[in-house]
Amino acid sequence: MPLALWALTLSAFAIGTTEFVIVGLIPTIASSLAVSVPSAGLLVSLYALGVAVGAPVLTALTGRVPRKQLLLGLMALFTIGNLVAWMAPNYTSLMAARVLTGLAHGVFFSIGSTIATGLVPKDKAASAIALMFSGLTVALVTGVPLGTFIGQHLGWQATFLAVSALGVIAFIGCAILIPSTIASSKPASLLTQMAVLKKPRLLLVYAMTALGYGGSFIVFTYLAPILQDISGFSANAVGLVMLVYGVSVTFGNIWGGKLADKKGPVAALQIVFALLALVLLVLTFTAHNKWLALLTVLAWGAVAFGNVPGLQVYVVQRAEHDAPQAIDVASGLNIAAFNVGIAFGAWAGGLIVSHIGLMHTPWIGALVVVGAWALTTLACRLDKADGLPDKAVRLAAVSMH
Repeated sequence: MPLALWALTLSAFAIGTTEFVIVGLIPTIASSLAVSVPSAGLLVSLYALGVAVGAPVLTALTGRVPRKQLLLGLMALFTIGNLVAWMAPNYTSLMAARVLTGLAHGVFFSIGSTIATGLVPKDKAASAIALMFSGLTVALVTGVPLGTFIGQHLGWQATFLAVSALGVIAFIGCAILIPSTIASSKPASLLTQMAVLKKPRLLLVYAMTALGYGGSFIVFTYLAPILQDISGFSANAVGLVMLVYGVSVTFGNIWGGKLADKKGPVAALQIVFALLALVLLVLTFTAHNKWLALLTVLAWGAVAFGNVPGLQVYVVQRAEHDAPQAIDVASGLNIAAFNVGIAFGAWAGGLIVSHIGLMHTPWIGALVVVGAWALTTLACRLDKADGLPDKAVRLAAVSMH
């Protein structure tokens, strides 16, 4: 694989770290800025909304900008956003910084696949995309716990400064290694994207995605306070628990992909959503014991993102049937749906924490995931009525972003 691809992977690692590291720092930020824990949780929602808006809207608006220039502009915007977060004197400025970096995130992953495939021969396209997206997985395993550790020992501002440094390195790598001659695909207009949203069966998939992720993030956003206030872990130990979670997510992603290949996406999603709802419900009872909580978090990681392959495969399968002229757009809008779910989950979790308490987030999150399971079951029945088999569709790469 060319060195330019590693520059893209480093960029993905930096972006993945800045999205999720906030989860481990919510108690620290809340205390530092004298805001409530739910208010700190809104920093997750606003970032995700930035991604959801940035992916379709800004990708359409920047469709004619040369790919390398756009990529460098995005990494510059990402770095500036994290520097603003580092210097943020108050909650409002930190919110603005999160939205700014979220916008860069959305466009980066919209154009990243095109750039990655342009760097290699056609027979290596799938491997190139998979390598770039592996930066996200590595971010969950190493970047998030390391960023949490830095934030708890040197202050949360230091975490954003460290991510800014990663952004600078990624910018330099992309500037030196990525050729200016990267071809760009024909941009999809906003009208094309809106046309996809008129397809009821694709909207059903997006609802499955949003509820599946929303339910999980009702709890995940407030995992650090649960671990500290309910389970009794020290602030320092939270980073280690996040490491355990990240390693489990890595295996869960692989398992979810194999399950979708073997059973087909809809059947795989029914299994994953059922297991995810069960694990979240169990956390309601195990959170009060350190070891049981740790085991539950380990099980949670194994299924939390195991639905990603099935959801991305299924949206492509439905798009081939319902909107064959806009498969890429349909897939991209599913990425937006993931982030709408994250934004909704973090916001709803904040309301739950504020009004009825922290330990009501797991069982309510489980109920929302049951909703995703119910929609998946409905989709299965509708597919059978249409005569559409739940076949496994091979994708070059899948990602929650």
